[in-house]
Amino acid sequence: RTESSPLTLILTGIPGLPMSSYWMALPLCCLYLLMLLGNCTVLWVIKTDHSLHTPMYSFLSMLAVADLGLSLSTLPTVLAVFWVGATPLRLEACTVQMYFIHSFSAIESGVLVAMAFDRFVAICHPLHYGSLLTSCLVRKLGGAIFTRGACVVLPVAILMKEMPFCRSHLLSHSFCLHQDMLRLACGDVRVSSVYGLTAVILTKGLDSLAILLSYLMILRAILTIVSQAARAKAFSTCISHLCAVLIFYIPLIGLSLIHRFGRHLPPLTHTLLADAYLLVPPVLNPLVYSWRTKQIRRRVLILLCQR
Repeated sequence: RTESSPLTLILTGIPGLPMSSYWMALPLCCLYLLMLLGNCTVLWVIKTDHSLHTPMYSFLSMLAVADLGLSLSTLPTVLAVFWVGATPLRLEACTVQMYFIHSFSAIESGVLVAMAFDRFVAICHPLHYGSLLTSCLVRKLGGAIFTRGACVVLPVAILMKEMPFCRSHLLSHSFCLHQDMLRLACGDVRVSSVYGLTAVILTKGLDSLAILLSYLMILRAILTIVSQAARAKAFSTCISHLCAVLIFYIPLIGLSLIHRFGRHLPPLTHTLLADAYLLVPPVLNPLVYSWRTKQIRRRVLILLCQR
C-alpha cells in the first residue's frame, strides 16, 4: 500500500442479486425513513411531555439515540451499494464505520441492561424506586454506558487500521463489520481476533447474563404476588423491554455464531442475518414501545390529529 494508491475495500449487496437493485433500495429507504421517524418521535414525545421525565423513559431515550446511531452508521454505504452497485471504500473510512457500528451496538446492549435494572427495581423494590433511581444516577449510568461503548471498540479499530490486506478486498456486506474485515486480512490476526471476541464477551456476553439474572429475580418477585391481576399488571410492564431484548440479541447471537462456526453456510445467510442485526432493532423498537406505552401512543395520536 502506498500513499498514491490507498487501500480500498469493496462493499457488496445481497448475493445472487444484481449489483444495483433499485427494487431493494426503495424498501431500504422506506425502512430508514421509518426508523428516523419512529426514533425521533419517541425522543420528541419524551422531551416535551414532563410526565415522561422518569428513569424508565430516560433509558428509552438512550435506546432511541443508540438505534439512531446504529442505523445512521450504515445508511450511506447501504443505500450507495443498492442504488449504484459494489462500492469501494477506503480502509480508513471502513474502519471508522466499523467502529461506530460496534460502538453503538455495545451502547444499545448496555442500555438494555439499564432498562432491565429499572424494571427490577420497579417490581422488586417499588417503595425505594424514587430513592434508588435518582436523576443523578441515571445520568451517571448513561455516561458509563456510552463511555464503555466508545472505549471498548477503540483498540479493535486501531488494530484493524494497521492490518495488512493482501487477499481479495471484497467484503460480504454493504457495511463494514470487524469479523468480515478480519477475514480479508493476512498475517497474524490472532491479537485482533482474540480481543474482538473478548470485547464481545465482556460487553454483550455479560450484559445478556445481567439481563437474565434481572428477569429471574423479577419472575421470583412476581410469583410471590397473591393477586393474579396484580401479577399480570407487573409482568405487562416488562413486555416492551423483553421484546427489545429478543429483537436485539437473537440476530446478534445468530450473526456471531455463523461468522465463527458457519463458514460452510451460503453467503446469503450471513448477509441477511447481518442486515437483520443492524436494521430490525432500530425499526421495531419505536413501534413496540409506541404500541405498548399509553403515554407515547396518546401523544403521537394527538400530534397526528393536530396535523
